[in-house]
Amino acid sequence: MTHAGAHTPARGFGKAPAEGPEGPEEAESEAVARVSGRAAPSAAPRRTRTWRLLTPWLFLLAPLTLLITFTYAPIANMIAYSFTDWDGVSPELHYTGAENYAEIFTREDLFQVFWVSGYYLAASVIQIVAALYFATVLSFSVRFRNFFKGVLFFPSLVNGVAIGFVFLYFFQDGGTLDTVLGLFGHHTDRAWLGTPESANVSLAGVSIWRYLGMNFVLFLGAIQSIPGELYEAAELDGAGRWHQFRYVILPGIKPVLTLTVILSVSGSLSAFEIPYIMTGGATGTETFVIQTVKLAFQFNKTGLASAAAVVLLLIILLVTWVQRRLVPDDRVDLV
Repeated sequence: MTHAGAHTPARGFGKAPAEGPEGPEEAESEAVARVSGRAAPSAAPRRTRTWRLLTPWLFLLAPLTLLITFTYAPIANMIAYSFTDWDGVSPELHYTGAENYAEIFTREDLFQVFWVSGYYLAASVIQIVAALYFATVLSFSVRFRNFFKGVLFFPSLVNGVAIGFVFLYFFQDGGTLDTVLGLFGHHTDRAWLGTPESANVSLAGVSIWRYLGMNFVLFLGAIQSIPGELYEAAELDGAGRWHQFRYVILPGIKPVLTLTVILSVSGSLSAFEIPYIMTGGATGTETFVIQTVKLAFQFNKTGLASAAAVVLLLIILLVTWVQRRLVPDDRVDLV
């Protein structure tokens, strides 16, 4: 004969109810509620879940606000102005449809400046190769490597306006470059910024010097993130430095290398700071961005300049898309 209380848990000492799909917190609250004889506080967990969903968006609120205010809103205004004849000063503007875009694609002089970007594109190739070489060498144990790291990265810390003025005196007649060449017995009266070819080569060389450090840091960080065990395994297999670079380093930094190529190509198409400060676009050094600035602030054709900026943006997006299609960013597992 069983007693009625034999299968009934004693007060305060019974087994906790099994956890259901609602989670351990809610199961514990229900257990406490059953012991105390009160209703389970179901509103508290629901409120907690709501805050968990809202918390990431609260942290993103400030950066999203800044991004929309200072990036997407100006782009929207620029696209709107590209369909008008606004001069940038008058409060009145008239809708002209696609006339600005038709003028851009029918005037040869507006697109001829893209040939200048070829110099910066060639410079970007040299820049990437040099940055990858120095990053690979300095990633190993080399004497004074911290000193060389600082020397390579230093130009990236200097203001672009200061760099433009420094190299303006560097390339002038009888300037620093002529003085250095004279020390080696090579005297020349060549105007380095006087002809389109020499001027564009000189400006492209300045861009190599300035942006080499940034690419170097990107490559160096990517190389140092590769596990050291891979290098040890490669050395045990008899792999030299070249084979380590080819089979370990290159696959390991492929995403960073792809990103660097995209940034270099887009930067070549939108070169502005150095040529604008050093030559102002004279002697055949005018880039598409310099031409756009002149259209807006020198000729008061803000509508046409906005259309040119939109075209440049679309070209950069197209080039980036083509690069991503040709070189997909596949995740490489080296381990």
